Amino acid sequence: MSDDASYGNFLDQANQDTGTSKVSSKTGGESATTKAVNTDVPSSLEKIDQYYTSDADEPFEPVSLKWEGGNMPSKNEFKELLGHKAEVSTLSMKDFDPAGKYQEVVKVVEKEGDGTARVFRVHHGKTRAEYYVVSLDKKGKKIVGLKAKAVES
Repeated sequence: MSDDASYGNFLDQANQDTGTSKVSSKTGGESATTKAVNTDVPSSLEKIDQYYTSDADEPFEPVSLKWEGGNMPSKNEFKELLGHKAEVSTLSMKDFDPAGKYQEVVKVVEKEGDGTARVFRVHHGKTRAEYYVVSLDKKGKKIVGLKAKAVES
């Protein structure tokens, strides 16, 4: 880089948002994509400005998925809802947030849903995952919440 302007342009290009929600699994050689929105998103979920702490420190993003069921989906139903092929597991709130750092996230999700939140962990290989903090919006017939990508080495 010969000057500050060139270096600045380099940094701008390197930090551009690619606009994808794709997480690649370096260990398995395949990529996994999960969808997070296929219906209107409550505005309170779009206003959350919090990051999930992992090796990547990714922001929480809104989740709003059509759901005709009267109860929260099971792990397998959630996997189908996302269009994901690998493992999906559930976590207790205590296991997801032992230090209480994500209380605001949980409160907003519970408010937009039926008052209770559930955490799903979507596995993307050995070191990558997505955490979904979701609740059931029975009136809107959808699953609403927030998700964050994580790199766990």
